[in-house]
Amino acid sequence: MSRRRKSSALTLILAVLSLFVWLGQEYGWFAEAKKGVIENQPGQYKVVRFSDGDTITVDMNGKNETIRLIGVDTPETHDPRKKVQCYGPAASAFTKNTITAAGLQVRLAADSLSSNRDRYDRLLRYVYLPNGTLFNQTLIEGGYGFYYPYFPFTKSPDFEAAQKQAQAGSKGLWGNCSPKPTDGGGFTSNDQDS
Repeated sequence: MSRRRKSSALTLILAVLSLFVWLGQEYGWFAEAKKGVIENQPGQYKVVRFSDGDTITVDMNGKNETIRLIGVDTPETHDPRKKVQCYGPAASAFTKNTITAAGLQVRLAADSLSSNRDRYDRLLRYVYLPNGTLFNQTLIEGGYGFYYPYFPFTKSPDFEAAQKQAQAGSKGLWGNCSPKPTDGGGFTSNDQDS
C-alpha cells in the first residue's frame, strides 16, 4: 500500500471514530458506561464525623483525615473567633443528613489546580456521593454555601454558575440571610442573630 493510501485510510478511520465518539456523547450512548465508571471509582471512604457544612472527617485506611470541601464555604458554626452565622446550622444538618442517607460513604478526588492541604492541614477534596453527585456543588446549588473564589480550582466556573442560580432563585441562605460581598469576590453570611 502506498504512503498516500495509508495516510488516506488513517484519516478516514480517525474521522469515523471521531464521528462515533461525537454521536455517543450527543445521544447519550456513553451515559451507562460513565455511570458505571463513577460508581466503581476507587477512593470510597467512610465518613466518621461532621464538623460543619464544608468539613467532614473520613476513615482513610485506618487513619482519621479531616476533609475540607474544595470550592465551597458554608456559614460558620464552630469557629471560636466568630458567632454562629445565619444558615450555618442548616448547612451542617444538610451535609450530615445527605451523607448519612447515602450510607456514610463518599468518594474523594483532588484537584490539579488546588493544593493538597490547607493551612489547617485538612485535605482539600471534591466529595462525591455513591450515585456520582458532586456534593460540593450540591451545597452551592441548594443555597447552603457560597462559591469560594479565593483559590484556583478546575470546577470554579460551574460553582460560580451554581451560585448565581441559587442567588437568583433565593435558595437557602440567599432567601433567609443577608449575605455580604467580601474583598475577593466571595460572600459571607451575617451572624445568626443579626
